[in-house]
Amino acid sequence: METVAENRCFDGVQGVYTHASEACGGDMTFGLFLPAEAQSGPVPVMWFLSGLTCTHENAMVKAGAQGWAAEQGIALVFPDTSPRGEGVADDDAYDLGQGAGFYVNATQKPWAPHFRMWDYVAEELPALIGANFAIDTERQAITGHSMGGHGALTLAMGLPGRFRSVSAFAPICNPTASDWGRKQLGAYLGADEATWTPHDATLMMQSAGFDGPMLVDTGTSDQFLDLLCPEALAAAVSTRRQQAVLRLQPGYDHSYFFISTFMEDHVTFHAEALYSE
Repeated sequence: METVAENRCFDGVQGVYTHASEACGGDMTFGLFLPAEAQSGPVPVMWFLSGLTCTHENAMVKAGAQGWAAEQGIALVFPDTSPRGEGVADDDAYDLGQGAGFYVNATQKPWAPHFRMWDYVAEELPALIGANFAIDTERQAITGHSMGGHGALTLAMGLPGRFRSVSAFAPICNPTASDWGRKQLGAYLGADEATWTPHDATLMMQSAGFDGPMLVDTGTSDQFLDLLCPEALAAAVSTRRQQAVLRLQPGYDHSYFFISTFMEDHVTFHAEALYSE
């Protein structure tokens, strides 16, 4: 692992690091914020998974999470959204290939050799940060935006006991029924839609649910609202009687202005779960 940058931030450290990834078959970059408390011992951690076209940097710079995390003594991890570099498959479309890993393990050509973002986020990167930084891996929470909100919800439901809480900003809630989903799941996983089910938050809510609290915010003026399908997740939450708060925020769109507005709510929500006994 190599250090790209470390900057003092809210009395903690905002770092950017690269490492050789076995899961993705190449170098990967991630951001990690450590609050001041990490100088004295391991701290709980909140993952932020980003959306289509993003790198580790977007949320790290624009979401405004570090100040609220510093107040709560929580670390933040900002993974990249896909493998990158020469020899890594890509597509001319913005919503497939590099920058659009969709947090799945691809099984189809040409994606399978590198696009294993589920394993990267679920196994490899947690082990790396747990071994190299003052992170309490027994206290993890996860959030994300858009494609990353999809990733946060499906990882949380697909890994019972891993995360104490889950939240999402404008997540893709029902990708098997959306153009933001069917295209990518078909490309990465193939035509057998049974393999798509673990990567659809609505279907996972119907079959498994989440073993903790959930918070989801979506803007009523989101320009991609029809692709996000928040009503599908809401129906599944109601049917399961899942512990959840689902909010439609009037006038907000899909941007980081929306995310930064409600970031304090999300960090506070996760802090309550991370520090509960």
